Amino acid sequence: MPRAEGSFAVTLTPQPSDTRPGASFLGRLLIEKIFSGDLAGRSVGQMLSARSPVEGSAGYVAIERVEGALNGHAGSFMLQHSGHADRSRTSLRVNVVADSGMDELSGLRGEMQINVAPDGTHFYVFDYTFDFSA
Repeated sequence: MPRAEGSFAVTLTPQPSDTRPGASFLGRLLIEKIFSGDLAGRSVGQMLSARSPVEGSAGYVAIERVEGALNGHAGSFMLQHSGHADRSRTSLRVNVVADSGMDELSGLRGEMQINVAPDGTHFYVFDYTFDFSA
């Protein structure tokens, strides 16, 4: 399975709070990223998050559209995030949205791992394949 590795810079822009009764636990952020390395390009998206009253416990979901080049293949695709924190344990799944690949990225399938260095630098490892059976 091909692999892409590199880093990215991310900007999260908080959006106004949900003012409906009982909705104060929700947070919404706009996402903008610049990818470097084997995946070179930009993304835009949105994140919806929730923190529990217990310190360190939270969850988030996000969708972003990436446009650029993946190991020399130009196009775009969407990523779906599902993150969970249970005090000190965390999990994160970032998958390509099925059939979202366009242009030279048509048929793209895969999962991305995101790691954050102690200095705050974000890194990705993206295992992917192309499925042309659809």
